[in-house]
Amino acid sequence: MYIAKFKFLLIAFVSCLSAMTAQNKPNILWIVTDDHRSDALECFNKATTGQSESKLGYVSSPNIDKLASEGILFTNAYCNSPACGPSRGSMATGRYPHRQGHYSFEQSHQNPDFVKPTFPQILQEEGYFTAVFGKGDAYIYKWGPGQGFYDAGHYNYKMHFKNGLQKHMIGDFWKAPVFGKVNGKRANLGDKEYVLYPDGELKEYYVKNKYGDITAEEIQTKQEVEEKFDILRSYARQGMKSLIIGGVNPMPAGETVDGKVVQEFKNFLSNENTTYKNSWGENTQGVNPEKPVMFNLGFHLPHTPVLPPKKFRDQFKDITYKVPEFDDEELSKMPPSLVKLHERLSMTAMTAKEKQQAIQDYYAFCAYGDALIGDAVDAFKAYCEKNKQEYLIVFTVGDHGWHLGEQGIEAKFGPWEKSTAGAIIMASSDKKKVPAGLIKKQMVEYVDIAPTILSSGGVDIAEKEFTYLDGISLFEFVNTKKEKRDYILGEIHLVSSPRAYMHSKDFAFSMRTRPGNKADLNKNVKWALNCPVEKAELTLYDLRNDPLERNNVANIPEYKELAQWFREKLGNIVLGDERVECDWSKANTYNISDFAKGANDRKLDIPKNIIPKL
Repeated sequence: MYIAKFKFLLIAFVSCLSAMTAQNKPNILWIVTDDHRSDALECFNKATTGQSESKLGYVSSPNIDKLASEGILFTNAYCNSPACGPSRGSMATGRYPHRQGHYSFEQSHQNPDFVKPTFPQILQEEGYFTAVFGKGDAYIYKWGPGQGFYDAGHYNYKMHFKNGLQKHMIGDFWKAPVFGKVNGKRANLGDKEYVLYPDGELKEYYVKNKYGDITAEEIQTKQEVEEKFDILRSYARQGMKSLIIGGVNPMPAGETVDGKVVQEFKNFLSNENTTYKNSWGENTQGVNPEKPVMFNLGFHLPHTPVLPPKKFRDQFKDITYKVPEFDDEELSKMPPSLVKLHERLSMTAMTAKEKQQAIQDYYAFCAYGDALIGDAVDAFKAYCEKNKQEYLIVFTVGDHGWHLGEQGIEAKFGPWEKSTAGAIIMASSDKKKVPAGLIKKQMVEYVDIAPTILSSGGVDIAEKEFTYLDGISLFEFVNTKKEKRDYILGEIHLVSSPRAYMHSKDFAFSMRTRPGNKADLNKNVKWALNCPVEKAELTLYDLRNDPLERNNVANIPEYKELAQWFREKLGNIVLGDERVECDWSKANTYNISDFAKGANDRKLDIPKNIIPKL
């Protein structure tokens, strides 16, 4: 009897101790927006230029500004790939694209020997409950026959806007593939656009029909929708012609797809240990306050379709913006693959009125996102305060950047700063760890997010098992002004050719990395270092006198030696310092290239004699 009672007390004590240990770990909120320019934030503009407006004009971000004032604003942050899939993959793993073999929208998986767990998976082992609301899209799955969307368990709970809300016809204005039977087999029939009205009416029509004609009725419905909501579509000379880059949302503020995501997030927090019904009537279990939590709140905005609600659109519709300058001389200095990118995403053929609408609606959509972020942050803080728990908030301002006419495009995917630059905001209830009101201008990268969140969650990232992390914890920047790296890195295999980029204080460089458009298990991996220079398609911008990257000097005689130096530096890093190329259609087929292992030393010791004087 006494032994049983002792065992009971021991178990109770251990459970209590475990709960106390869990409570000592902060709750973590990781916010990620999509295609979000950092200059849409007044606080960013004030920190970098002294003005609240962007260089194009008026912006509004009171809630994000408040969050930044409570913590640290990193103004010199860069993504490691200017597209959502590979960028989010690098954030989730803390590894560069070339270290994880994830360069575009590959359905990568975790079966190969070289793969390491994502930081949400590691946090689960540390006792965290992990959940994603909205967009995750790291494109990291679990291996399965034929490969597909097999859940890898990064999150204990998932509420995705596509597989959750839009699947149940909840949203605002979206496009989705249609599947059906063709010759008895499941096939993609084409793409439809869906438009949800506030009264519940849903209109749908094909915008692409692979097995038939689009009907006259569908064409008429599409035209009526476009007129009613003032839809502006991209009409580049080729390529992405159907993208919606302006218009008004059919739903009011708070009821758009991103508004619904925030509603789901708040409902999850407010229904502690309670079963409730989500937006589509499914029973859902609310948060367990006895466990530390890590939430990934992934917004779709301001990604296309760029459709701010009327309340926010009206705030911006009469503002005249300065359209970035661009001329054909810039295009003549771009290598062929970047000319191709420009042609597919160009906004140069738009009228002056259309350019104004595109910029107005983009910044209006960002302002709407600011309101939703403020609402979500308040709910998260209230939850933590109610349960007497510490918190850390990390806000990745855009999984990558977005052009509004720079380089003549409205898009991302390029090696330029407007594609790759962003910002990071970090705030905490513990002001000793994260002081309020700091502005940090050192170069940071999105691979720094994983080690930051892991260390906050109690993981000792100095241990040998975590040496694979390419990033640096942002906590290491807090009490110093010194740089931790001389350059940032990235690579992308989308829209144009495979291309890697390197950005430093004074120079921005990029080069083609592979002869074809796909990785091929590192076959002929030194091609970009040995091929004729014109095949490597170099770009070099001297940021000392060309901060807008309008004049590619890679082929100018006085810069050729410097361009070659960058070619060797960047090429050795991304091609020879543990580069992974994997056949993701198979379980464990890959190759690692290490002919220049250790090349990524974070140092940029350029010989002074090859740097042209201004």
